[in-house]
Amino acid sequence: MSRVRGASAPTSGAQDHGGLDEGALDEAVRAVAAHAIDWANTAPARRAELLARVVADTRDVADAWRAAGCAAKGYDPLSSEGGEELFSGVGTFLRLAQALRRSMLDLANAGRPRYPGPVQHRPGNRLSVQVMPASTFDKILYAGQTGEIWMQPGVDEAQLQAGQALAYRDPFAHAGVAVVLGAGNVGSLGPRDVLHKLFAEGKVVVLKANPVNDYLVAYWERAMAALIDEGVLRVVRGGAQVGVYLTGHELVDEVHVTGSDKTHDAIVYGAGDEGARRKARDERLITKPVSCELGNVSPVVIVPGDWSDQEMAYQARHVASMIANNAGFNCLTPRVLVTSAHWAQRAQFLDALEGVFATLAPRRAYYPGAAARRDEFLAHHPEAHQIGDAGDGEMPWTLIRDVDAANPDEICFNVEAFCALASETALASATPADFLAEATNFCNERVWGTLSMTILCDPRTMKQPDVAHALERAVANLRYGSIGVNLWHAMSFAFATTAWGAYPGHPVTDIQSGSGFVGNTYLFSTVEKSVVRGPFVASPAPAWFATNRHAHAVLQRLFAFEAAPSWTKVPALLRAALKK
Repeated sequence: MSRVRGASAPTSGAQDHGGLDEGALDEAVRAVAAHAIDWANTAPARRAELLARVVADTRDVADAWRAAGCAAKGYDPLSSEGGEELFSGVGTFLRLAQALRRSMLDLANAGRPRYPGPVQHRPGNRLSVQVMPASTFDKILYAGQTGEIWMQPGVDEAQLQAGQALAYRDPFAHAGVAVVLGAGNVGSLGPRDVLHKLFAEGKVVVLKANPVNDYLVAYWERAMAALIDEGVLRVVRGGAQVGVYLTGHELVDEVHVTGSDKTHDAIVYGAGDEGARRKARDERLITKPVSCELGNVSPVVIVPGDWSDQEMAYQARHVASMIANNAGFNCLTPRVLVTSAHWAQRAQFLDALEGVFATLAPRRAYYPGAAARRDEFLAHHPEAHQIGDAGDGEMPWTLIRDVDAANPDEICFNVEAFCALASETALASATPADFLAEATNFCNERVWGTLSMTILCDPRTMKQPDVAHALERAVANLRYGSIGVNLWHAMSFAFATTAWGAYPGHPVTDIQSGSGFVGNTYLFSTVEKSVVRGPFVASPAPAWFATNRHAHAVLQRLFAFEAAPSWTKVPALLRAALKK
């Protein structure tokens, strides 16, 4: 991808490795390695000061960062897409920095991060800790939305607390160098992973930008200048050769990658046929720890009910926004809608969903390989509905209806369509409770990946005792790292206080959606999953809805608030959110 017009040139802290400059890469690794012990010896209060500067510098660079992202993706900065780029591309990084800063202050003052709670008992001998809302401001600005972290079975609250902030119990045992291989689709991902490695795990970091968004390096360096000045972060650019060299470097102790399972396998086993043979024998090229957040065929399970016209319109906008976000280039984009064949409103909902897409302009297919991926799906499903008049370089919104749920080889269940495409399939169960049980089994056993999924269930159906029980059993039994209930699972990523990552337990030879959690700003060590919940119909609708004509103004005010929370900013923010 060529550098966007108007983007600043990289500063001296980032080397241009279009090829392979081993000397420059060695210098970057050695520079941070020399500070690994100093970083381990850095008190939480000092770390909080550094994060305060990161927040301030991110606020200062946000407009330029957002403008560069919009230019690269073909968005008008003042449109709803421009607001989305600010929210996900910059805002989620800033919110994570603020949440980690509060945890550093808690460590300095109380010896561990103080979670808001409550702690509740959940099915399967689990505890959950409510971590959202994390403040009175959250209760106002994210009204009705909650986030919980569920612990692995058998962990009691004493063990939960004893497992917090392990990198601060014995910091020198955790000291070392981590390489972060950044993702190419969302501008905040690489920087967020840097913060996690530094402040949650105690490592100094070399961040390698993905070539797709290496135009953002200049802005990342301005946002994270405090960490570069401290000597604990260096940023480099380059392709696969650079990644291979860094991951194999003798001074690198750990690797974190956000990408695909194929990227993970190439790192661990090597590429091509020889890599495949090594994987079959579990013969690893590198044996150092590799944490990763990879792909997913994210399901949205739609529990049958009797929806009002208002609910139908709202949920059509909700699901369309999930799919349209970032032009469909998210690992958390819904890829398969799971409905009931007996739901009387099934066709009405799908028609309403396509009706929303008809109002959304097609977006630029900026991520490499998008057209080929879409063509592969259309070869299997020429009946797919294509919505919108896509121009050159753009992609129409695409929905494949009525995919056969019984087909184990169905591409829509086994391959992540990393583009503006989703599918729908119907299960046979007629009652909501039976449907939830069947959908749980279907998602766990037939749909590839374990990263994230959402359940939608109207409040009247949810109040039925058998459904309420079936819903909580489904949340407990679904093998996903993040689950949304009436709220897009992406908010588990955005909240920052929740944890983000694959469901634990994948072997290296079948890594699927990855290993390890990021976010997790209360620094728990026994995480199984995060669960976020919201109202079935929120009023006002979230600013990130793709149909929100005032998204830019609302999200601009929200970003300014997150950067420097103040009661004086709340009235204007609420007025903007309520504007029709």
